[in-house]
Amino acid sequence: MLTLNNVEVIYNDIILVLKGMSMHVPEGQIVGLLGSNGAGKSTTLKAISGLLKPEDGEVTDGTIEYRGEAIHNRDAEDIVRMGIFQVMEGRRVFEHLTVEENLIAGAYTRTDGSAAVHEDIEMVYGYFPRLKERREQTAGYLSGGEQQMLAIGRALMAKPRLMMLDEPSLGLAPLLVQEIFGIIARINAEHGTTILLVEQNANLTLSVAHYAYIMENGRIVLEGSPDDLRENADVREFYLGLTEVGKRKSYRDVKHYKRRKRWLS
Repeated sequence: MLTLNNVEVIYNDIILVLKGMSMHVPEGQIVGLLGSNGAGKSTTLKAISGLLKPEDGEVTDGTIEYRGEAIHNRDAEDIVRMGIFQVMEGRRVFEHLTVEENLIAGAYTRTDGSAAVHEDIEMVYGYFPRLKERREQTAGYLSGGEQQMLAIGRALMAKPRLMMLDEPSLGLAPLLVQEIFGIIARINAEHGTTILLVEQNANLTLSVAHYAYIMENGRIVLEGSPDDLRENADVREFYLGLTEVGKRKSYRDVKHYKRRKRWLS
């Protein structure tokens, strides 16, 4: 469905962020994109969704193709109409609108009529019952977890073929994160929605993804199935916090990189 081939992104004509970024997202699958802060994950999503221009970013080399069509020079509004929707990091709901008004706003590009839109609102409430309880509440007064649910629900209202989620676990309690990741897996299984999931939480991502990439310093350094990545010694140590014998290491040990990553050698 989506292919990035040797993509290079520069901000402000000087800051090189993506350096030959290549990856593939097959239709109907959940693909994880893992990496630490500053690796270039969010920039990758913005390059796909057309949101680089407002931040003085530009794809200066390589190609991004969606269903065989180049999209790296398309406007963001055209990309949404093609079926790609990005859920931004930090939730970004319309705080002054109610929950239901936010969901209606997500359907802005649709042309299939109000009956279909209201049917899909009920579908969203089926995934997120708490949103139904708060349908008339102003979104700015929702909890962080409820705002994340609303951001995902608003994305579903656009009927995306490809939904891109940027750090959906950010700032949420562990039990709520588990719930949201379970719903992400259900959306993929029940609707066939292709999902590109950007995360730092490697354990949760590998629990729902069909395939995953690890990104560092603007490029892909490792890729594979969740099982293959879990067995990789570097992934276990630097992303899962496990030693070679399976014991969890302290954050301090992981942070100070007692053993150099093989892909950087």
